[in-house]
Amino acid sequence: MTDILDELQWRGLVAQSTDEAALRSALSEGTVDYYVGFDPTAPSLHIGNLVQILTARRLQDAGHRPTALVGGATGLIGDPKMAGERTLNDPEVVAGWVERIRGQIEPLLIWDGPNAATMVNNLDWTSGLSAIAFLRDIGKHFRMSTMLAKDTVARRLSSDEGISFTEFSYQVLQGMDFLELYRRRGVTLQTGGSDQWGNLLAGVELVRKAEGVSVHALTTPLITKADGTKFGKTEGGAVWLDPDMTSPYAFYQFWLNQADADVVNYLKVFTFRSREEIAELEREVAERPFAREAQKALAGDVTTLVHGAAATEAVITASQALFGRGELDGLDERTLSGAVSELPRVTAKAGDLVVDLLAGSGIVASKGEARRAIKEGGAYVNNVKVTAEDQALTTEDLLHGRFAVLRRGKKTLAVAASE
Repeated sequence: MTDILDELQWRGLVAQSTDEAALRSALSEGTVDYYVGFDPTAPSLHIGNLVQILTARRLQDAGHRPTALVGGATGLIGDPKMAGERTLNDPEVVAGWVERIRGQIEPLLIWDGPNAATMVNNLDWTSGLSAIAFLRDIGKHFRMSTMLAKDTVARRLSSDEGISFTEFSYQVLQGMDFLELYRRRGVTLQTGGSDQWGNLLAGVELVRKAEGVSVHALTTPLITKADGTKFGKTEGGAVWLDPDMTSPYAFYQFWLNQADADVVNYLKVFTFRSREEIAELEREVAERPFAREAQKALAGDVTTLVHGAAATEAVITASQALFGRGELDGLDERTLSGAVSELPRVTAKAGDLVVDLLAGSGIVASKGEARRAIKEGGAYVNNVKVTAEDQALTTEDLLHGRFAVLRRGKKTLAVAASE
């Protein structure tokens, strides 16, 4: 295999690192124990976090040993934002989020074999720590000048709202994680996003001062679009890994809709396809962009990683069925619900006229236009052509007792829903 650091650089996954030559040497000489942390400040991870998990998996595949940390302690505080204090969540809520996030990480790492992953919770070593011990044993290694120079802290201090001691102390707590994992598991590398660079350096410095050894930090860059704008948001907000927060169908469609200018970079970051496979897909983008082969590969690979092969197959089937290339009544309720969740919607019940539903959904401008569409053979309910202007919705039309898919022409869709 290509040197893992070269591989990460080729995939655009290296933003900053401590002594690169020393890190490269450590990674080439034997197994490196490393860790990546996630704070439960929401009930789910999002695709920005996925970059970190997959980077950890790449290192694991190269023979190194990961520790995944879910911050039951740091999640009670939260990393300071650029503006405004975070809302502190109840401990019971955070504990529940810890378990949900653990479940999202587990399928993406390997948990047996010589470099098996380990999962830890930093609440285990902070919950019993006294304030005096924290200040004497940990706090004494931190210098105020360094802490105040951190970008987020400096900006907050110059703002009207300032920053609380609680959030100011976050970098000390995260630094302590590196020290504990060095002592407990011999961890000598922490990975994270580039926005965490200051926190990672705090841990590196703490280990150096407390133990007299040099350890490493490596960050990945913020993933952006080709035009420089932020990646990972939709009109509905973040793209979550939890299927109840972003349905597998919406998740798949997000990746499928990526621009030609971005898709090759995203294949490098979010899939495990080889250089040769990605080069071939890059040729497809250049020579046959209309086929969207690269986007299909990206959407299929990432959805399978996060939700499994069966879910990916179901959403592809649903995508085809929505546009008349499959049977809608063969879709399970959860997949169909996800597939129609972002379509224009009109409330419906058995007996409602299709003309009224077409107009009410907005896929035609008026009832008159709806009648013309029916007359011209361009109106469908569940992919069945509507043949009469006075046709009404039947109980059988409501799939799973809830949904009827309306279509005008080949591509204009809406859903008539019973609630």
